[in-house]
Amino acid sequence: MKKSKLLIFIVALVIIFLIGPFLVIIISSFNKTAVMKFPPQGFSLQWYKKVFSVEMFKTTFFISLKVGVFSTITALILGIPIAYANVRYNYRGKNFVELFFSSPAIIPGLVIGFALLRFFIYVAHVPITLGLFIGHTAILFPYTVRVVSASLRNFDLSVEEAAISLGSNPIGAFFRVVFPNIQAGVAAAFILAFITSFNNVPISLFLTGPGVSTLPIQMLVYMEYYYDPTISALSSIIIVLTVIIVQTAEKVLGISKYM
Repeated sequence: MKKSKLLIFIVALVIIFLIGPFLVIIISSFNKTAVMKFPPQGFSLQWYKKVFSVEMFKTTFFISLKVGVFSTITALILGIPIAYANVRYNYRGKNFVELFFSSPAIIPGLVIGFALLRFFIYVAHVPITLGLFIGHTAILFPYTVRVVSASLRNFDLSVEEAAISLGSNPIGAFFRVVFPNIQAGVAAAFILAFITSFNNVPISLFLTGPGVSTLPIQMLVYMEYYYDPTISALSSIIIVLTVIIVQTAEKVLGISKYM
């Protein structure tokens, strides 16, 4: 009995530790005063209205949206063939290849961002928008490979072999037989990668520049000059939308099976 109470107490502490900061942000977003405080003084929705009236937030939101969508699609286009090859075939150096393609997820984002910044400035002379797109694609690539690989491992590849034996070529068999059966995994990879891109800070911190910024970086810039609950309101909106997207994906696609 004592052990069960202790276990419940520990679990409650862990939940408070994980969820507590988010609750503080959400509750403080309803503060009536012009300074972010917790517990809040009064109740007001004015900061949520202000979020939609700040031009810099609207501009950077669409930049984050475009970068997230296009870099995720590109990461999927590059990642699906790699995942298929790693699952379908055994070849020399396979473990090294898997480790190499996982490296962007292992190396700290700040290191990757700094390395890409130096390369883009001194070697490639890449424009800011293109550099941001390449950087996000690089960090999303391991997620797409991992999630699609998990989906392919749950698929019976003998079905593909049967399609080939019946006269279909390998490419046709993939698109007619394999791809329709891993669509849920591909959709799960898209959602996970897009959320990762949209909320990314380390890569974007180095690769944004004059006139081109993402929403998380713009939030950091805003906090350097203002300390009102607007950031709390915007953070609350992002938290709620992220939870809704992930929970919907879990119920419809079973996203946890691929992670």
